[in-house]
Amino acid sequence: MSDPDHARLLLETAQKDLRALEAMRDPSAFAEEIFGFHAQQAVEKAIKAWLSLAGLQYPRTHDLEALLVLLEDSGARLPEGFWELIDLSDFAVQLRCESYEYDEEPLDRPTLVRRVKSVVERVGREVHATAGDE
Repeated sequence: MSDPDHARLLLETAQKDLRALEAMRDPSAFAEEIFGFHAQQAVEKAIKAWLSLAGLQYPRTHDLEALLVLLEDSGARLPEGFWELIDLSDFAVQLRCESYEYDEEPLDRPTLVRRVKSVVERVGREVHATAGDE
């Protein structure tokens, strides 16, 4: 059974992480792992909101790939760009507890903010449409 109230609550917390992320664009003020953590959290909560809206139980996991597979298996049509964010899962636990010493390019913060915002807004449309808020 769909749980629009729970979905709305998760969406609201995803929006809070997105607002934090938008304020953390300056890499000299916010470490990569902090920025990445909030990006991951916003996406995770948005996906869990969509799963809840679909009446699906989701596991206690931070693994974005596992959550997206559940969503896709339910018949949801995932918009372009959702799968590109699965690498954020590393920021949920591992990099939150460790220093970010990565040999690759730093996170492209403006692009990541746009992608995360797109996910949160897309799920928001689902939540509001299903809940009759539009």
